[in-house]
Amino acid sequence: MAYFLAPFIGWLVSGVVKFVINYFRFGAEARHRIGNGGFPSTHTTVMASTVMLIGFQEGFFSPVFGLGVAVAFIVIIDATGLRRAVGRHAERLNRLAREGFPQEGMDKPLRESMGHTRLEIAGGLVLGCLVAYMLHALSRFS
Repeated sequence: MAYFLAPFIGWLVSGVVKFVINYFRFGAEARHRIGNGGFPSTHTTVMASTVMLIGFQEGFFSPVFGLGVAVAFIVIIDATGLRRAVGRHAERLNRLAREGFPQEGMDKPLRESMGHTRLEIAGGLVLGCLVAYMLHALSRFS
């Protein structure tokens, strides 16, 4: 049961932490910053909480843990590479539209915060490990 709940709990905890951080940084604007990008990386937290729980429960040398690490690396590489590049492209397209070169279909600005920095990924990894450890500790009492 904990394996099924781990990604959802990781997602919820990361979302709450991200909102609180954004609220202190941006005030009421925090609501509009919900989504991709920002500290901590929710994608990384979801993967790390699930994979680390598998490691704690099944062992860090189990085949399923190795597979989980591989998938987590793919998610992290995507977040720091492709999605970050998409965010930079959105930033440039928004700048062009503001400077008088409107783009077809751009009735509102594109979201620029898409990918993650290494610090945001590290935050997601740490948070995911903490969530997994807490779930593992709770499962031992059941």
